[in-house]
Amino acid sequence: MKCGLVAADGAVLHRETRTTPRDAGARAVLDALLETVVELSQKAAADGHHVRAVGVVVPGIIDAGHGTVSAENLLWVNTPVRAEIQAALGPDHQVHLAHDVRAGGYAELRQGALRGTTNSLFLPLGTGIAAAMVVDGSLVSGDGYAGELGHTRFVHGEAAELCACGQYGCLETVASAAALARRYGARTGRVVDGAREVLELLADGDADAAIVWAEAQAALIDALVLYTTLVAPTRIAIGGGLVGAGETLLAPLRAGVHERLTFQREPEIVAAELGEEAGCLGAALLAWDRVTVDESGEPTE
Repeated sequence: MKCGLVAADGAVLHRETRTTPRDAGARAVLDALLETVVELSQKAAADGHHVRAVGVVVPGIIDAGHGTVSAENLLWVNTPVRAEIQAALGPDHQVHLAHDVRAGGYAELRQGALRGTTNSLFLPLGTGIAAAMVVDGSLVSGDGYAGELGHTRFVHGEAAELCACGQYGCLETVASAAALARRYGARTGRVVDGAREVLELLADGDADAAIVWAEAQAALIDALVLYTTLVAPTRIAIGGGLVGAGETLLAPLRAGVHERLTFQREPEIVAAELGEEAGCLGAALLAWDRVTVDESGEPTE
């Protein structure tokens, strides 16, 4: 759980990371979030700051109208997150609830790799895969459902694995950081310490790591070509844990997309710039925008 205090100009005044107690159940996760929000609010006051709004971003499906979240990896089903936070803080604090990847994309749009674009994509490759879509200058929410590129089918036949969403062959089952480690282990019978170790084995010339990596890249190229054909982004920023592979990841993606495109506008494919701080910063920027809209009717630039 990444959190911080952010000024109106985007300056980060305080940052910290806390454990998310997933193994303790849905209520424990929510309680940890409430404790974090309250304690940060108290710290801000102690440091002489006035908290104008609270931005909270989470994975899953967010119903912005009702303030509820359904997130499988947090064990939440229509959990009234916004109401719980509001009750913990009191009525004097605004609470803005949003999707973590869309918030990260918004931060990259405002301050990172997507600056200056009006049609672009932020695609973090981490435990799961979701996308933040910028179309004609606006971040697309789709009532909380947009951007789930990781749950689009790109693997078919016997190679298709069951995804947590219930489908077979989703992008997330082959190209996420979690999938790399799982698929390498299934192929070799070895337990590895996450995707990082798979990448280290790849660098050392491990043939099984090369196969798992090539399969992930093929699915990612399919996904990027499909998105480019449908939405025509000028720039795609790849983030998440796998972007640490640098050009080992990015160069083949660029080459594969270039080879596949014919009439489509070819996007730049770059590394995201804000790293693990993107979601937290995006949460704050979205909250500050809401404050400005409420007070003047015009969002901040």
